[in-house]
Amino acid sequence: MNIAISNDLSIANFKSQAAAVTGTEFNYYLLCKRKLWLFSHDVEMEHTSDNVLIGKLIDEESYPRKKKEIIIDGAVKIDFLDDNTVHEIKKSNRMEDVHIGQVLYYIYRLRQKGVDIRKGVINYPKQKRTTEVILTPEKEGEIKDTVEKVIEIKNAEHAPEVLNSKICKKCGYEDFCYS
Repeated sequence: MNIAISNDLSIANFKSQAAAVTGTEFNYYLLCKRKLWLFSHDVEMEHTSDNVLIGKLIDEESYPRKKKEIIIDGAVKIDFLDDNTVHEIKKSNRMEDVHIGQVLYYIYRLRQKGVDIRKGVINYPKQKRTTEVILTPEKEGEIKDTVEKVIEIKNAEHAPEVLNSKICKKCGYEDFCYS
């Protein structure tokens, strides 16, 4: 597999940098670079979002028999593991590409810890559907590239520009970005 790693980044250093990227930060990178930057600079607005609250309630009420919230290195919170499969619970499939990336990142992090796992499932309880996710060598390379980009944005001096997308209307950071 051909992995693009910048000249100043050894494999060991890369693993430690990947460990410094939380699941939330990875998700925010895929969703909105500005949201990632704000969050990583301790500007947290999600606690005011009704959509986030609804998502948390769905997570808490769904699959009550499963051991929930498996935390890796204090940075990644997996909803639950079942049959050697990572499970993530989401409110809707509206941003499914972001959800897929997040689950792939979780699988990647588990593999870094020596857990032999390649499969994940995104559960959409309200819609009564699931989406299966497989970490391929190609996807693993994309995850590594994305981790580097997340770190670049976290270390940037200024926040990226406002996204100006329809997703901004339901974002907890909307008032911050548009005031």
